[in-house]
Amino acid sequence: MKRNTAIFLVLCLIWGMTWIGIKAGVATVPPLMFAGTRFAVAGLLILVAARLRGAALPRVATRNWPRLFFVTLFMIPLCYGPLFWGMRYVDSGTAAVLELSLTPVALLAFALLLGDERYDSQRLFAILLGVVGLGILFGPEAFAGWTHSDEQGRTTQLFAMTAVASAAVIYAWGSVLARPLLEVYSSDFIAGFTTLFGGAFLILVSLVVEPGAATALTGDWGWQAWVGWLFLVLFGSFIGYTLFMRLLHDIGSSRAGAFAFVSPVIAVLLGIVTYGEEVSLIDVTGMAVMLSAAFLALRERKQDQRTSLPAHPLVPAPRAY
Repeated sequence: MKRNTAIFLVLCLIWGMTWIGIKAGVATVPPLMFAGTRFAVAGLLILVAARLRGAALPRVATRNWPRLFFVTLFMIPLCYGPLFWGMRYVDSGTAAVLELSLTPVALLAFALLLGDERYDSQRLFAILLGVVGLGILFGPEAFAGWTHSDEQGRTTQLFAMTAVASAAVIYAWGSVLARPLLEVYSSDFIAGFTTLFGGAFLILVSLVVEPGAATALTGDWGWQAWVGWLFLVLFGSFIGYTLFMRLLHDIGSSRAGAFAFVSPVIAVLLGIVTYGEEVSLIDVTGMAVMLSAAFLALRERKQDQRTSLPAHPLVPAPRAY
């Protein structure tokens, strides 16, 4: 568990810093193109790195292709497509409340519905506590963004908020669907495959729907966008996404999803250091509640043993490659 806790903290630190790279990139690059190239290159790097370590690319069983296809579709294009579109019309506070609070809730809900995890009152309380903390931290900003919009702006915001919320639910669904595959194939392969082909799909969609997407492929982005892109590729996806896949396998969907209560705290602290942003007593209270929730979500009871994955009818017995 100590190893998984260390991985969890590294993941939270990395994903708490990704907002800097995203902010720098989408300022000059079409969002879907920026995200697609990030994921496609990161996926290729993950697979190449695994091959250099001596891991042969596995032969995916025919029965597992449908699940792998849907995991790829859910966790990259259908998540980041609506998310990036929605964030064009929704302020960051509203997006944070919707996406970050729904992610762990949806992870637990799908894990219970699909029989991936057993009901745990402590974990459910931790998730609800984390949602309360998110509301305290980002609620005032979200409320201000909503009340300052006109009627037409609110309609657009409503659709955008729905898109952001759907991204969290779809990502959670994909994460739970991915867990049985992680008993058959390595986390490096699943992370590499989903990001490579999911990113390629986003690039194709960008070329069809985003103005300036084809021009963006020339790479004339400016150094700030390139620095942000490199950080997202190397840390946000190459390292972060692989670590998340390992946590899905080792500690389960709902525990891994507790990153949503720690990463925002890191992002706020980085805002203080980077931009000199002020923090109120309400902000400190919200962050304290969220960190407490993450602690409860990760803590294992003494009588609990490591939860093993249930046998799944769609996958063969685990094997190394």
